[in-house]
Amino acid sequence: MKIQYNHILKPGRLACLVLMLSFVTFSCEDLGELNIDPTRSSPENFDPNFFLSSCQWNYLGATTGYNGPILFQSGWVQILASTTTLGANYYSNMDKYVPSTNTANYQQGGWNSGYRSATLANQILFDTEGKTGFENLRAVAKIMVILNMQHISDVYGDIPYAQALQAVDGLTRPEYDTQEALYQALLKDLEVAVNSLDVSKKGPTADLIYNGDVAKWKKFGYSLMLRMAMRLVKVSPATAKSFAEKAAAGGTFASAVDDAYVKHDNVNGYTNGNAGPLNTASDFYEVRWSKTLIDYLKSKNDPRLRIIAEVPQDGLAANNNFALSGNNVPTNQLGLPNGFDMNGGATDITNSPGYPGGTGAGPDATKIGKYSRPTAIYRNVNAPAFILTYAETELLLAEALVRGFTVTGTAASRYSNALRGALVSMGQYGASAAIDEATVNAYVTANPLDVSSSANSLKMINEQYWATTGLLFNFVEAWNNWKRSNHPVLTPVKFTGNFSNGTIPRRQPYPTGEAGQNADAYLKAVNRIAGGDLWTSRVWWDSM
Repeated sequence: MKIQYNHILKPGRLACLVLMLSFVTFSCEDLGELNIDPTRSSPENFDPNFFLSSCQWNYLGATTGYNGPILFQSGWVQILASTTTLGANYYSNMDKYVPSTNTANYQQGGWNSGYRSATLANQILFDTEGKTGFENLRAVAKIMVILNMQHISDVYGDIPYAQALQAVDGLTRPEYDTQEALYQALLKDLEVAVNSLDVSKKGPTADLIYNGDVAKWKKFGYSLMLRMAMRLVKVSPATAKSFAEKAAAGGTFASAVDDAYVKHDNVNGYTNGNAGPLNTASDFYEVRWSKTLIDYLKSKNDPRLRIIAEVPQDGLAANNNFALSGNNVPTNQLGLPNGFDMNGGATDITNSPGYPGGTGAGPDATKIGKYSRPTAIYRNVNAPAFILTYAETELLLAEALVRGFTVTGTAASRYSNALRGALVSMGQYGASAAIDEATVNAYVTANPLDVSSSANSLKMINEQYWATTGLLFNFVEAWNNWKRSNHPVLTPVKFTGNFSNGTIPRRQPYPTGEAGQNADAYLKAVNRIAGGDLWTSRVWWDSM
């Protein structure tokens, strides 16, 4: 099936668009009236750039916070862990694969926010069709559509694309495109969009990521192409090789200065989606770093450990006090094993292997007092949300070289670049998270890539990818690359009542509303999934 993305959204009748213009929200009926009432605002009366920031903000909504990632993927790939017994029982979804009251709501968050973001990007394409001066804005909008579609598909599998965003034309029940056809279309569309970027012309305004820097958008486009291409190494190696080589030749990120992220603005209501949960009392107390991650960082003598982790001061009160910083000495850090609780039974944390004992006494006692929690940098409501980084692209290029793709440099040099970039990127969390150059150099020197075999190289590359994306709280990307690479090797949690038969979930089921609102297309898509619409089923590129 050949997909052509040649449709653009027409304003007015698509289910609700929220125009973040002068803080006014219009209903669906209002939007319809905008097209016919000359006394009301219309696309000709405002700058289409305004949609870009809303589009980018909604993308962050799909990839951070309670819309799924921190409640699902963060624990599935054992970046975070939780005892999930008090107020934060919703973390059972990620730590034990056990449903909570709102699991169905959480599982649709990435879908809804992703399509909302794509809709806003598509609105830009409509408003600027045939107009001069918006060439780069149009290219960026197309890239944002592709970024969203890749995210949604990687999480759910087959999704609407060729027929998506056409409700105004009466197409309210779009067919689901196979992920195989979708990826082929997205890569070709991305190539066109990146090639249309012109640094000699005006860049987009209202750009939260690069502030209109067209040269950086071009690097982002090629870096996204690389990531998409490498998803396909198991199922379509020829396509993976072709587009990875195109991306490398075109020019991916050159340093951590090119990292794609958004810094938040809490004063004006734009709060980091992951900081919000960690500033919730029950989350703050019960969410800890996973033993898997802490053990890995300690084994590498990773300088990020002192920045990201702390052992709370002794006692229940101290463990619940936001104002009290903990002990960040690397040797004292201890990750919480996934899959335990504080319910007093066989899975009580006190029965975990190597349990260190709690802290405090009497009414001030806490069983989990000695386990490492995220430091205050992650509770900063203005902290950055990372989308794609130089470290990730260098790791992917290192893997491409291991696989024999035509890319400049060596796998070892690209891996060293990635380690350097990963440490430098932490500085975006603030001065307290910055790592000095001498420390960076020492770490890179002490951790060269093992090139004794391809298997050893791939293991190191993808373990570092997992750790780097996890420490930047890009949980979905850590999970997707784990699915693709099978690194690191993780031991699943087998907890009573889990929804994935004691295995780590490999996709999210479709939103429950799809079965009713788009039944025929939904059923066709489900029937194509080996195993059905389950948490354990695999998306196309995630072959065995």
